[in-house]
Amino acid sequence: MSRDTPVKRQFGHRARLALSPSEVSKTDDQAHAARTLWNLLHAWWQMMPKQERTLQHADAAIRRARKDIDFLAVLPAQAAQAVLKTYFRAWKNCWEHRADAPNFKSRIRTVMSVDIPQGRDLNIVRVHRRWGMVNIPRVGRVRFRWTKDLPVGKHANAENRVTGARLVKDALGWHIAFRVQTLQARPEPHQGPDIGIDVGITVPIACSDGETYEHGEWLTNKEKTRLLHLEQRAAQRKQHRKPGERTSGRLHRTYDRIAGLRAKAKRRALDWQHKTTTAIARTYATVVVEALTIPNMVKSARGTIEAPGKNVAQKSGLNRSISREAWGRTVTLLTYKTARYGGTLHQVPAPHTSRRCSACGFITPGSRESQAVFVCKNPDCGWSGNADHNAARNVLHLYRTGLALVPAAGRAVVRRAQRVKPAAAR
Repeated sequence: MSRDTPVKRQFGHRARLALSPSEVSKTDDQAHAARTLWNLLHAWWQMMPKQERTLQHADAAIRRARKDIDFLAVLPAQAAQAVLKTYFRAWKNCWEHRADAPNFKSRIRTVMSVDIPQGRDLNIVRVHRRWGMVNIPRVGRVRFRWTKDLPVGKHANAENRVTGARLVKDALGWHIAFRVQTLQARPEPHQGPDIGIDVGITVPIACSDGETYEHGEWLTNKEKTRLLHLEQRAAQRKQHRKPGERTSGRLHRTYDRIAGLRAKAKRRALDWQHKTTTAIARTYATVVVEALTIPNMVKSARGTIEAPGKNVAQKSGLNRSISREAWGRTVTLLTYKTARYGGTLHQVPAPHTSRRCSACGFITPGSRESQAVFVCKNPDCGWSGNADHNAARNVLHLYRTGLALVPAAGRAVVRRAQRVKPAAAR
């Protein structure tokens, strides 16, 4: 394929909806109906013989259920078909060992969502510099925040268009996620330098060239005080609740306010990650990161009754800090953004990158004196510098010596270029 040939690109764009109380009620009813339909479909799947678990039989069962159960009738027919397709796709992912088997969806833990599979049903129109209008089936015309130009109206064609959308509710209210398909030119190869990246907690992103990307607190002091007050209020009200008694409306409202503040902090963190990864992808041609097994890093140290763990509280705090930084999401964002700007992203083995000296290549005990200070204890070296930058230089060195990871059978395989000695033998 020629480099001048444009390629199709699909991405999502999320915008906040401005719904009235009646529209919120209608959208909530659709989301609960979609979740109930999923649970009924899963019960049908478990009850039917294996030879009758087909798409045609499931479609017929859904059509009968929507006629017999009035509650399911509030869900548009196309949204019901989307639930059916998603359920069968979940089983396909399970059979191909990409995901676990689908299960029932809980009312409390499940994210409320409704799918709008047909883009032509949306009728998107921009009415203001900051607002647009979209049609939601069974709800009507509603406003949404216009923060990105969408291929609608005269700018839409067979290659550039909105193919569908999904309504999603979080602690800050209802949002709409548009599915956009565009035709873009293939990016030219990036001509920038190579960079190694070390992720951490004190310094979120440290680069091998000495650059660092840091962030402050996600909540202001006033918001932190408000969050602490709400958490204390929730704990007090929960204390006075009798065992088995339903949660009061006041406690539910307190939980909603807590969730709203935490969602605001998460939104700010995601905004910082997007801006930082975009700046890195625009600047560097090759980005090298560590292949971290984050699920193993955040395992609890509680242990068992026979063998209780040590420093459980400290390990819990460390696990929360690691989860808050969302290193995996940073790598995910860098993966597609480097490709968009013509660069590449590579992963290298993580062991000993923070203990090895980037100047001499030796691992000497006690070289990392603190979180930020690295002083090589090798008598022939004595190099000193920032520990995070030292780790980032080691990450880049592993890539340049050919130690890039190639996934095979679920484990990492080390690939070394020819006529290159190991780092420790330099």
